[in-house]
Amino acid sequence: MNPNRFSPHRTLGARTRRDFLAQAGGGFASLALVDLLTRSGVSLAAAASARSPALPPLPHFRPKAKRAVFLFMNGGPSQVDTFDPKPALVRWQGKAYTGDAKVGSNGRPVGRLMPSPFEFQRHGQSGLEISSLFPHTARFADDLCVIRSMHSDTAAHASGCLQMNSGRVFIGHPSLGAWLSYGLGLENENLPGFVVMTDPRGGPIGSASNWSAGYMPAAYQGTLFRSAGSPLLDLATPPGTTDRTQRHALDLLNELNGQHLSDPARAQHSEIAARMASYELAYRMQSSAGEVVDLGRESAATLERYGINDRVTADFGRKCLITRRLLERGVRFIQLYSGGGHIEDTWDGHNDCLNNHRLHAAETDRPIAALMGDLKQLGLWDETLLIWGGEFGRTPTSEGVDKPGRDHNWHGFSMWLAGAGVRGGQAIGATDEFGFKAVEQPVHVSDLHATILHLMGLDHRLLSYFNGGLDQRLTGVVERNVVTQVLA
Repeated sequence: MNPNRFSPHRTLGARTRRDFLAQAGGGFASLALVDLLTRSGVSLAAAASARSPALPPLPHFRPKAKRAVFLFMNGGPSQVDTFDPKPALVRWQGKAYTGDAKVGSNGRPVGRLMPSPFEFQRHGQSGLEISSLFPHTARFADDLCVIRSMHSDTAAHASGCLQMNSGRVFIGHPSLGAWLSYGLGLENENLPGFVVMTDPRGGPIGSASNWSAGYMPAAYQGTLFRSAGSPLLDLATPPGTTDRTQRHALDLLNELNGQHLSDPARAQHSEIAARMASYELAYRMQSSAGEVVDLGRESAATLERYGINDRVTADFGRKCLITRRLLERGVRFIQLYSGGGHIEDTWDGHNDCLNNHRLHAAETDRPIAALMGDLKQLGLWDETLLIWGGEFGRTPTSEGVDKPGRDHNWHGFSMWLAGAGVRGGQAIGATDEFGFKAVEQPVHVSDLHATILHLMGLDHRLLSYFNGGLDQRLTGVVERNVVTQVLA
């Protein structure tokens, strides 16, 4: 039983002093809310069940970061072409791979060892080596902590995305953003605590399961924002509808939902409570969310810096600029996807990894650097954690004899962290001489999750949610470790 996080869904075990204080404090704080809901026609039973995700923050210790952004490179970027230089591949170019790493997804042929065509150079005072694919991000080399020894448990995109997002390779578990919303609550009640923006070419395999609340109340799931036009469909008030009319309609809807929820047989249906909370949130968001995505007030210089006037960078640039505006307004966790839809529209470079990566790096490099620069200028850098990476990496071999493609590689790949609490200008761990397998300081996906939670003030061993007779954790039951070398 977790003594550091009170869960209203817990039914087994003794209550601790902290449980009592958390419950009592929540009860006192909710009196005004219950009064408001009751006057709005929501029953007391419904009010008790429809607990908002805006719970009092309960970090286990003082956090380094208040908010986080996950820049998700959907499809699996190649480590040997981005942040893990392998000069040995030049010497062994065209030779067959004879190592013991299991390679080749879905029966694809394993080709010959293939060096990267992209030049690696040392950047910043740290001399961190970064591929020529990222000339803009390279300006922040002394802020980047590259983990070169990441590894996961699966070679498939769907299960890989799920594991990177939820710690598990199958559907049904809460995502990282849901855990952060559950553990820390909201900072701005007029905006969601967890926002997701996907690629216009399509979302990741597994779709909404990647930002699901799993077995937690549905209120903790991610809210999907569009990067152009209204952030949410049907968010704007219909023409001819006054605020008073809308408020009356919403009160009636809350009353009907409250009556439905007051039935003991339905009291544990979190979807009803989440629906009630989402209607109220949408009502409050009609002005705040529309303002966030309205970039008309941004200067021409800002739009140019994010690449919004450039066809290649326009979409990801808009998403990064909206991310900055969401962070300024206290949104807790934001996830941006680069790549989606068909294989050629993601970082999944089976056929031609080299041109594939040229395109997707060009789409994202400049906007990410603009976001990093603005966070520093606006004083948000020391409050914001940035995470970059995909569901796995790629093989240092070509796929077939004549194809410059690379297959999936879950044995060793690269990701980077930057921002609040991160010691930049360093590379942690290493893969073997070719870049197949993590051999020094291996970091499992769940170790990464433990580290992210730590930077956000949460102990992964103590943050739990009671479900199925167990205190469930993002990092599972296997012993995982915070990567202390990451920490500033």
